[in-house]
Formats: sequence, C-alpha cells, structure tokens
Amino acid sequence: MSNELEYLSRRVAAGKLNRRDFLGRAAALGVAATFANSLLASAAKAEGPVKGGILRAGMQGGAATDSLDPASWSSQVPYFFGRQWGEQLVQISPEGEPKPALAEEWGASDDAKTWTFKIRKGVQFHDGKEMTPADVVATIERHSDEKAKSGALGLMGGIASVKADGQNVVFELKDANADLPFLLDDYHLMIQPNGGKDKPDAGIGTGPYKVTVNEAGVRLGAEKFANYWRDDRGFADQIEIIVINDATARTSALQGGQVDIINRVEPKIVELIKRVPGVVIRNVAGRGHYVFIAHCNTAPFDNNDLRLALKYALDREEMLQKILMGYGSLGNDTPINKAYPLFTEMEQRKFDPEKAAFHYKKSGHSGSVLLRTSDVAFPGAVDAAQLYQQSAAKAGITLEVKREPGDGYWSEVWNKQPFSASYWGGRPTQDQMYSTAYYSKAEWNDTRFQREDFDKMLLAARSELDPAKRKQIYADMGQIVRDEGGVITPMFNDFIDATSAKVGGWVDDGNQEMMGGYALSKCWLNA
Repeated sequence: MSNELEYLSRRVAAGKLNRRDFLGRAAALGVAATFANSLLASAAKAEGPVKGGILRAGMQGGAATDSLDPASWSSQVPYFFGRQWGEQLVQISPEGEPKPALAEEWGASDDAKTWTFKIRKGVQFHDGKEMTPADVVATIERHSDEKAKSGALGLMGGIASVKADGQNVVFELKDANADLPFLLDDYHLMIQPNGGKDKPDAGIGTGPYKVTVNEAGVRLGAEKFANYWRDDRGFADQIEIIVINDATARTSALQGGQVDIINRVEPKIVELIKRVPGVVIRNVAGRGHYVFIAHCNTAPFDNNDLRLALKYALDREEMLQKILMGYGSLGNDTPINKAYPLFTEMEQRKFDPEKAAFHYKKSGHSGSVLLRTSDVAFPGAVDAAQLYQQSAAKAGITLEVKREPGDGYWSEVWNKQPFSASYWGGRPTQDQMYSTAYYSKAEWNDTRFQREDFDKMLLAARSELDPAKRKQIYADMGQIVRDEGGVITPMFNDFIDATSAKVGGWVDDGNQEMMGGYALSKCWLNA
C-alpha cells in the first residue's frame, strides 16, 4: 500500500495525476487524509523548486476600477496580486494556524487584552526603506479610520490603541480577544510605508515581488524583489496576472499555454478538464460560500417575512447538484460551516414552497423582486439565479433576474444594490467573519444587518476565553443570522483552480482560492 501511494504521490507532484483522485485512492486504501497530504508535500519537496522564468495566472475578478490600495480590495485579482507584493504581521498556514510573517513572535497578557508583537528587523520595502514598528502602527491607524473605507474596519473596532515600543508593537484591546493574530492576517492589512497614509495606492510593500505593471482590469505584473527578507518564496523571476473574466476564455488560455494557472473553474466542466492532457484540476473544500444578499434596511427587504419567503423559496439541493456538481456542501443562511472549530449544527433549512408563500403573503409585498447577478459573482451565478427564479415561481414569487456586466460589478452592484448575487471566501475564525460582514459598523456589512444585541454578542464572544461558553454564543448568533439576517446562503463551495501540469509546488489551502492567494509566489514551472 505504502509503495503504491508513494508512486501516486510522485505522479501528483509531476502533474500527471490530480490531487482529488490521489486522495480518493488513499481513502479507498484506508489512509487518513493527514498522512496522504504529508506524502504529497514530501513528493513536491523531492521534486525541488525550479527558479526563473515567468509564471502567469489567468483570473476572473478584475475590473477597471481596481486599485492597489489594500483598503479597497473586494475581489480576487487585487487581493491575489496584493498577496505577492504585500505582507501582513501574521500569515495563516494551509492548516489554519497563525504563523510569523512581518512579526517574528507575539504574546498576550493573561486577560488577552494586551498583545505584544515583535517586529522583524532588516525587512526592506520595495522603495529601499527599512520597515519599522512605526509603519506597522500607521497601517493599523489608517485601516481604523472610517475615512479610509477599509474592508478591515470592522476588525479594527476592538482595538483601543496601538503604539510602538522599541522593536515591538503593542495592541491594547477594548475587550479580550484570543483571535487577534488571526485577524491581523486579513489581506487588507498589508504593511505599507507610513501605513499608506501618504500614497495608499503606490503598490509598495515588503513582499517577494515588486510591482512593474498596473493596468487595472487588464494586466498586472511584478518582478522578483532582490532584497526580499527570506529566500523560500518567489521562485519565478517575473509573475503576471491577465484578467480574463470569461470562464471559457480563461480555460482556453490555460489549454493553449497563454497562462499557467487559472482560478474559478466552473464545476460543470471539471470532469471535461480532467481529461485534457497537460492540465491538472486543483480543488479543496474550505469556508468559501456563494450567497444572495438582501439589504435589511431597504424596502421590500426590510421586512423579515419577505426575507424568510426568499429563503424558503430556494432549492439548495438542486442548486448544489446543478451548479456545483457536488463540489461543495449545503448552505443554511449563515456564513459559518463545519470548517470552523466552534461550529454548531442547526436544523437544515429546506425548499418549502408553502412556507415561502405563507411568509410572502404575510409580508404584504406584491409584484416582482429584482435580483442582480453576473458571471463574476461566482461560477455559475447566472444559472443559479435562473434556478432560483424557477423555484421561487413554485411559491408564487416572481423573481426578476437582471444580468449585470462583470466589469464594475464589485464597485457598482455589490454592497450597493439591495439584492444581488455574491460570494465570500470565508475567514479563519467566526469572530473575523462576523466582524467583517455582520457587525453593524463594518464597511463590508453587505446585507445591512444592523442589530445592537448581535453586536454585543459578538463582543462578548470575542472576550470569552471559555471555549464552551464561546461556542454557545456563536450558536445563538448563527441562529439570529439564519432566521433574521439578509444573507441567503445556498451552498459552500470548493475552491476549484486549474494549472498546467508543469506547475510545481502546489499545496491545498482551504483558506482561499489559488493556494490561499499565494500560488504565484510559492509555485514554480518545471522544465
């Protein structure tokens, strides 16, 4: 058995067998997933990284309105590119553990209200200046300022003060928070010179690559930073991202060799792609979820009976099978699934036309309900909206579906229009997920869910150090979001990427698509 798995792991490392099939074979042989993954990691390491060349990604999720300012990142391309040129204090590992990045180490007081992070010395920004604790403090200050409109603003609300103390940065929190290291991995919190206060969109960071091309919505490029502080990342001499929002064109670019990696392979074509010579499917389950979001403060969605009608009018089972083709799991109108350690199972909401009709009538609403969608909202979002339209009709609800253009969707539709399709990549902890998207003052509260009691529960859970009590608070919060919130969650998705068989170094990372966002700086091209 061991010899067979070792042989198969080497085939995966060489790009001749996909990871999913390997893990399936390992499971059939009774081998634990942890051991199977360790074999893959060893095989990849044995292959050895190849330095040099240009590594290219074709990606969905770019627009002409994109900026290099980390505070503004809301879609895949700017976020993914930012992971290559910028870094945070902490980096979450593929196993979901906080690891040192620009902070060498950290510790907390017994009450978890004072945190001290030791900042790494000798780290250069791309402009030649040395990073200092003052830059870290300024970064946190900027993202805590409402004027910056940072996607991390909700996370910053628990910080009372931050200051430099020699080579340390000390955070004083308003309430205890055992999750602070996880929160500081948020991709908006890239450490910039003077925190980005002077020129937030300059694209200057401490990452392994230095920005050379910035054609928003078209092409982004970077070259290896010669003075990068560590030598275990950045194998290619240059990296490039080509924005290809069309799924068919993106797949064709990979097959034709114009790019080496693509994101967001549509589940309906996965089995076809598996049969293409020289192409490898890379998929992993995680916390990502596809959603329809309704603004709780905008008519007619300010009526909870209408929101409940829309939740019961959704056939999740059908959508999971027809849109994800089984590459995911059922959603339950919350952003939390079993990937979170403190997850509590709730009764699964099912498609129920009678209950949907009951709540729809009770809401007093008449006429159609407008749902906006787009190809870039999530893979299969247009088809999903049409399935939703059909199931809603069975409850007597007329769902009007409007297909919006991909370019501008994240700046003009998401978080602005009252009912639209969207996605979330998830966050490492429940506190971070709720703080980013459900806290009343969060910039990215895209359902406009604003409840004082929920906010108090969020803060109470954050400062509760007893895991059992904390889990119960989160269970209560999940019930509130499920029954009274504006998020309609049909499914949690696998992250499905694809690469050329020549790409080496790939590691499954359920934190986000494209190896948690690090594929271009951790992978290489084999000869």
